[in-house]
Amino acid sequence: MKVGIIGCGYVFDHYMATWPRYPGLEIAGLADRDPVRLRQAARYYGLNAYDSNPALLADPAIALVVNLTSIDSHFEVTRAALLAGKHVYSEKPLTGDLDSARALVELARARGLRLSCAPCNVLSDSVQTLWKALRDGLIGAPRLAYAEFDDNVIPLMRPESWRSLSGAPWPWREEYESGCTWEHAGYHLAWLCALFGPVASVTAFSRVIAPDKTTEPLDTPDFSVACLNFAGGMVARLTFSISAPTDHSMRVIGARGMLSLDSYRHYRSPVFLEIFDDVGLNARKFVSLRRLGALRGLFGAGGLPLLRPPLPHGGRRPRVKWTPAGLLAALKRWEINDQDKTLGVAELAEAIEQGRPAFPPTDFTLHITELTLAIQAAGLAGVGAAMTTTFAPLEPRPETLAAPVFPPPRIPLWRRWLGARLAALHRH
Repeated sequence: MKVGIIGCGYVFDHYMATWPRYPGLEIAGLADRDPVRLRQAARYYGLNAYDSNPALLADPAIALVVNLTSIDSHFEVTRAALLAGKHVYSEKPLTGDLDSARALVELARARGLRLSCAPCNVLSDSVQTLWKALRDGLIGAPRLAYAEFDDNVIPLMRPESWRSLSGAPWPWREEYESGCTWEHAGYHLAWLCALFGPVASVTAFSRVIAPDKTTEPLDTPDFSVACLNFAGGMVARLTFSISAPTDHSMRVIGARGMLSLDSYRHYRSPVFLEIFDDVGLNARKFVSLRRLGALRGLFGAGGLPLLRPPLPHGGRRPRVKWTPAGLLAALKRWEINDQDKTLGVAELAEAIEQGRPAFPPTDFTLHITELTLAIQAAGLAGVGAAMTTTFAPLEPRPETLAAPVFPPPRIPLWRRWLGARLAALHRH
């Protein structure tokens, strides 16, 4: 499928990092409102450059447009692409307000076109494994989820000097003006809503806690916390900030145990299962047992085998190249992240060709948009808001559903014996 990309800024290089995994996605060319940046990106990757957005949209060979422009341009660029008869995959958020997001959804439906939006981390091996473990009942009924998005102490890391691989500057001012909630909430909201359904109401708090991050004061929150009340009975707590060291962790606590991941961003992040029993829960009181992985495993927190569903649209998983550069690349994927942003584009392209629904459906995207807006706008009052959008429950990927059932966890005999002794001690 031939694809046109509009927007060659910092995030563009993140897509290009994994684009070679999908040989079925052919880039017909690029467009950008900045001609210098356009030439720079096209030259670096050896790609065709269109003179303008209309020139790209006029190319009849292009079936799918990927919108990687700044947030304030999302609506106009996506609308123009839909009017030109192109399917669209947009970077998050879809638009800056719910009414314009609804307008794009209606336009796509009226023209019989597909409209999809990042993030795509729900399709990752880690989240699919988490989803399967929940469906197989490994922790009993899920009751509570915690999700952190502390994205590091960004103001101290000289972000104005950051450059992408092809030389694009990180848009630090736009990031600060949009705020970490608007930029980042979608990642955790997407997997939470995919797994647990629509949110009935949200209670949130947001505030500026680093007013000195820019010379001119900004009133956009750089910290927020939200409690989600899901229609199905689950509860989740999320935090977002750019003033705390990196923590992208995810935890789901159930009636009999807990599933956890270190990062939404690492698509092969290990999924850990901890079964609750007297021994394991009491062991958590000891510092060494909390900190040492080997001891945690002994006392009930072990990793699950990650599922490896095939990549959509004929995608190929990266292989380790036994060269210094290849080994370094593999180490970087493991240690820092293996985030595959192109996965969402490939999923949409495959859905178009197969005539099936794509992930995420547009009603899901509208719900994520409304939730993000509510959290961002909460302010100091800790506002509660009922959601006006909803969506039908989602299913994991077919390959995930077809995977063998995870065997029910078993508590070793020695832990049962020790648990009985602990129970007896607590009665005294």
